[in-house]
Amino acid sequence: MDLFIATLSLAASYLLGSISFARIIVRRWTGKDVADFEVAVDGTDEKYKAVSIGGNTVSTLLGAKGGITVGTLDILKVVLPTLAFRLLYPEQSSYMLIAAIGGVTGHIWPIYYQFHGGAGYSAILGGLLVIDWLAVLITPIAGLLLGMVVFRNMIVASLSWLWLLVPWFWWQTEGNLAYILYAVVVNILFLLAMIPEYQTAMKYKKEGKYINYGLGTLKANPMGRGMLKIAKFFKVEIK
Repeated sequence: MDLFIATLSLAASYLLGSISFARIIVRRWTGKDVADFEVAVDGTDEKYKAVSIGGNTVSTLLGAKGGITVGTLDILKVVLPTLAFRLLYPEQSSYMLIAAIGGVTGHIWPIYYQFHGGAGYSAILGGLLVIDWLAVLITPIAGLLLGMVVFRNMIVASLSWLWLLVPWFWWQTEGNLAYILYAVVVNILFLLAMIPEYQTAMKYKKEGKYINYGLGTLKANPMGRGMLKIAKFFKVEIK
C-alpha cells in the first residue's frame, strides 16, 4: 500500500464528509441554525439541545422530506470518494476502505463546523453501498430481528446492525483483515460519536426521566416513530 495514496484517500474523503448538509438544508429552507434545535422530554416541559446534527434532527424540523434529502446527500458524500478509489485502485481495497472511514470521520467531526457533526448512520451506509451493498440490506434486518425478537431491546434493535458488520465481513471476505478492521473502526467511530448522547441520557436517568428522554427522542422524528411502531408490533417494552 502506497502511503501517499492512502493519505490522499483519507484526507479527500474527510474533507468531503465534513460538509454538513443538515446545516445547509435547514439554513436554506428555514433560515435557522439546526444546531439550535431543541428536543422535548416526553411528558415534561423540559427540552434539551440536539447534540447530533444529521438527517434525523432535520426530519424533526422539516419532516420526512427534509430528513430524506439530507440522508441521501450524506450517503452520496461518502459514496463518491469511496467509489472513486475503488475504481482507481481495484487491486488495492485498502484505499477504498480508508476513504469510507475518512468520510464517516468527517461527518462526525467536520472541520468546517468546529468538529460538531452527526452520529454517522447515513455516512456509514454510504461507504457500505460501495464496499458491500448486500450488507446494507442484510445487517439492518438481522439487527432489527435480533433486538426485537431475541433480546427484546430497542437499543439492540437500533445498533446491532453495526456490530454485525464484524462477523459479516469475516464471513464474506473469508477473514480478510482489512475489511474486518474497517468494520471495527466504524463501530468505534460511532460509539465515540454517541458519547454526547450517552451523557445526556445518563443525566436524565439520574433524574428519573430516562424513559421520558428516550420516548421524546423517538417521537421527535419519523424514523423513531417507525421504531416505536415496530416495537409495539413485537410487544417490546421501552425501558
